Amino acid sequence: MPPGTIWRIGVEAMDPSRNRKTFLSERVSVLVGDITEQDVDAIVNAANSTLLGGGGVDGAIHSRGGREIRQACEEIRRTRFPKGLPAGEAVITAAGRLPARYVIHTVGPICRPGREPDGRMLALCYRNSLALAAERELRSIAFPAISTGAFGYPPEQAAPVVSETIQSFLSQKTSLERVLLVFYEPSDMTLFLKNQRFTAP
Repeated sequence: MPPGTIWRIGVEAMDPSRNRKTFLSERVSVLVGDITEQDVDAIVNAANSTLLGGGGVDGAIHSRGGREIRQACEEIRRTRFPKGLPAGEAVITAAGRLPARYVIHTVGPICRPGREPDGRMLALCYRNSLALAAERELRSIAFPAISTGAFGYPPEQAAPVVSETIQSFLSQKTSLERVLLVFYEPSDMTLFLKNQRFTAP
């Protein structure tokens, strides 16, 4: 997955209407941009189980956020998850030098060639991240496309899971007012939009 994959269109200089789509009375925005540049209460990191950084979104967040994020992750590993963060779980840290206030780290499912993707586990990543943000009474959160890069989850199959999970969560009472789905490439956003299942409120 390219660095900074996020579900919110950031190439708005040419035609903003083409670079952003909204759903659920504008509570959900789908766009193209850089996850590390989003000015929201929390951004979600598509982490690996070590929580110590890696490639793609994970590496970009650790690099731009700075040492504070890694130190917080090391403490979580030491005190809560010595064997690594399990897939589907979510933990929260400060955001260091990023515009966001917090980073929520979650580990998506790995989809092996020839095997069915684990939709239940992918849904848990989104649901647990949203729940963690709501527990802190946060108002805005931005997600990358979890598991659809190096972890091999087919993006056309991820879109229905993601959209249905978010809509289900937002149908309940929650502090969250804005959910951003940020993609790095316009083609990734287009693929999501073709396969999403948001419905009218």
